[in-house]
Amino acid sequence: MKILAVQNRMGIGDTIIFLPFIKALYKKFNSPISLLVKESSKANQYLHQTKYIDKILLLERDNKSNNRHGGFFGSINLIKDLKKQNFDKIFIFNSSFRFYLISKFSGISEIYQYPLFKKKNQHVTDAPRNFIKDKLNLEVNEDPEIQIDEELNSEWIRKFQINKNEMNILFGVGGSGPTKRIPAKTFLSVMDKISKIKKCNFFLAAGKNIEEQNIIREILESRYKNYCIPLDNFSIKDTLPIIKKCNLSVCNDSSFSHLSAALGIKTITLMADTPLIYGNYSSKMFPIIPDGEKTVTHDTLGKEKINPQKIYNKILEIIN
Repeated sequence: MKILAVQNRMGIGDTIIFLPFIKALYKKFNSPISLLVKESSKANQYLHQTKYIDKILLLERDNKSNNRHGGFFGSINLIKDLKKQNFDKIFIFNSSFRFYLISKFSGISEIYQYPLFKKKNQHVTDAPRNFIKDKLNLEVNEDPEIQIDEELNSEWIRKFQINKNEMNILFGVGGSGPTKRIPAKTFLSVMDKISKIKKCNFFLAAGKNIEEQNIIREILESRYKNYCIPLDNFSIKDTLPIIKKCNLSVCNDSSFSHLSAALGIKTITLMADTPLIYGNYSSKMFPIIPDGEKTVTHDTLGKEKINPQKIYNKILEIIN
């Protein structure tokens, strides 16, 4: 049986959040599930060894350019592409009538989809949970899971000489926007506190954005530079085995918070300016919100009010 799931949200985090529902389909039908996702999801970088995933197909369509799957002729191309795969079932995690028609013309006999024309205010976890419950009578309450073959990745472990007798911490200092990037001084304060009780190595995960690079540089110019390993020159695929060997993660609301939690690493999420659900949907996530706030959402603008003492206290809870 060949099954396709369509998840057309933009980012890595959005795709990872949907993984429990993809895995539920795998268990239900005893068949790996193919995914249709946007290139910006970078799914090929972190799902290539996950056994409940079959093929990863890219939806070549965005709002900036008329590419292969954009517009009317793009829909024709997508129909052609899906026909070649001979899918038996499709699960569409959105309310788009366009995807319904594409599925029909692709010859897929069983189509399951969110209620049509109801795109507004769809909760990122409740909507897929209700969808799977309604269509298949399945209760889904698992955490997202990314699988990697540790034997195949042992080379990276040797390269970085990761010592199990020391504390290895991932710092996800990047973020998709400036309001999500916690200042370097906050991370340095946490390093001051934890280094007094543990010998630590810090892996710095971020992108190539200038502000993210400035945060890395400020940390590397501190007295902890010999204990820091920047990961910004490595692909996501190459960082996975390193993250997997960390004792815990402290991450902004970024790709790395989602990746580390899905790898089973206890992850402290620093939630400054994003709905709290993106930092607490997994049992492996431990959110820290700005001082003085009861919750966090868009426009909270709280990156300067993330308290390093609260991060340190949460680290102590986790390691003890």
